[in-house]
Amino acid sequence: MWIIDNLEYALRVWNDKLAELWGLLTQSPETFRGGAVWSVMMNIHGAVRAIGLALLVLFFVVGVMKTMGSFAELKRPEVAVKMFIRFAIARAAVVYGLELMMALLSIVQGLMSTIMATSGLANSEAATVLPTEITTAINNTGFLESIPLWAVTLLGGLFITVLSFIMIMSVYGRFFRIYLYTALAPVPLSTFAGEPSQNVGKAFIKSYCAVCLEGAVIVLACVIFSIFASTPPAVDSNVAAVTQVWSYVGELIFNMLILVGMVKMADRVIREMMGL
Repeated sequence: MWIIDNLEYALRVWNDKLAELWGLLTQSPETFRGGAVWSVMMNIHGAVRAIGLALLVLFFVVGVMKTMGSFAELKRPEVAVKMFIRFAIARAAVVYGLELMMALLSIVQGLMSTIMATSGLANSEAATVLPTEITTAINNTGFLESIPLWAVTLLGGLFITVLSFIMIMSVYGRFFRIYLYTALAPVPLSTFAGEPSQNVGKAFIKSYCAVCLEGAVIVLACVIFSIFASTPPAVDSNVAAVTQVWSYVGELIFNMLILVGMVKMADRVIREMMGL
């Protein structure tokens, strides 16, 4: 029946996007879309690195001028060594910052894999299926009774489809932010050369860590939803078919709203959790 098809299509879209979400969280940016996007980001990163090295000198000079009362202070060995070490560390951050960022991302991906393995839930177990009670109730309805059912399933199916796209867009947004951070990293990392500007570099590293850790929050939210999905909403077979379907769709959408809300708030949650 076309009423059942409405619900099954919406649930199929939801399950496909949820499976795509799991795949994105466990996939490395280097292998996404065959590595084509990563290759372009690496070319941009290399070009921006040259700009970052130039800014490195500028921030260093500005930092020296603001922190030193006079150039005579630079003649003191301890001050000169301190400035040299700062410049060397800042240059290393610009030149080797990509390796550091990829190491942080690998650590977070390992954390997500550990959460998935510990939860004992597979992607297939997160799938949401239409209960047989709902299917039976819909099949037993007459033509006139099926009209309000059609309206309920149409609205519910549309809402579920919209939620699935909102959820996957949020995960894609995190993925693209990792690309943006990677491409532009040399510029904020160059601020470590000057003491007055080093807070910009610290804020950049904190923000990048937060973006990476968003994946762990999303994985935990998916694990919780998978447990909810494994026990579908209870259906009272003694009430009218419209009431059964409306009750089922309403509770299902409520659970989906919780997951989508957690996915969209992952950035805020991790910043509050880590004090960023």
